[in-house]
Amino acid sequence: MALIFVLGPMPAAAADVKSLAAAIDAHYNHLRSLQAEFTEVYRGSGMERSESGTLWLKKPGKMRWEYRSPKEKLFVSDGKDAWFYVPEDGQARKSSARKLDDARSPLAFLLGKTKLEKELRGLSLAPDKEAGQSGNIVLRGVPKGMEEQLSEILLEVTPENRIVRLVIQGVDGASTEYRFSDQKENVAIGDGKFGFKPPAGTEIMESGLEE
Repeated sequence: MALIFVLGPMPAAAADVKSLAAAIDAHYNHLRSLQAEFTEVYRGSGMERSESGTLWLKKPGKMRWEYRSPKEKLFVSDGKDAWFYVPEDGQARKSSARKLDDARSPLAFLLGKTKLEKELRGLSLAPDKEAGQSGNIVLRGVPKGMEEQLSEILLEVTPENRIVRLVIQGVDGASTEYRFSDQKENVAIGDGKFGFKPPAGTEIMESGLEE
């Protein structure tokens, strides 16, 4: 009986992943917009860098990341063009939003653009990864088409099917972690929030927006 008890939950776990992924998809596919506070932590090459600010997302494909700490930066896309601007440097880098999707595709989950099971190979529970808060679940998978760049991503999900943490693990050992708090769903956000007009004297560079 003990053996049956131990082995019995395994198929259920696979079913749980499928139903959980569907619930997360449904939650984000029904959102029109999202506002949240974020913390971004990069770890790699023997260093750790932490930044924070406010994030706005709006369908289809619009995003605005306002970094406040430790210095001001702006990352914004209207769905067509994407800009990365650092006032301190007096430079603004421009790229097509299509290239941005390729570079930061894991963040598309927050825009409700993807299906987790379709986009993540080997989607499974990650019981070896500790959740930041009791009751949350951590999932792992490898973004399809990005296997040469990323070894896996981790998603921490609340019982309400909200993604509160996303960890992007590179094949080079470096990782970028995003934590989201104070999430406000379906808030009114004007399209002007996602436009960008470089201030006078700003140097404009066309690039792939590598930071």
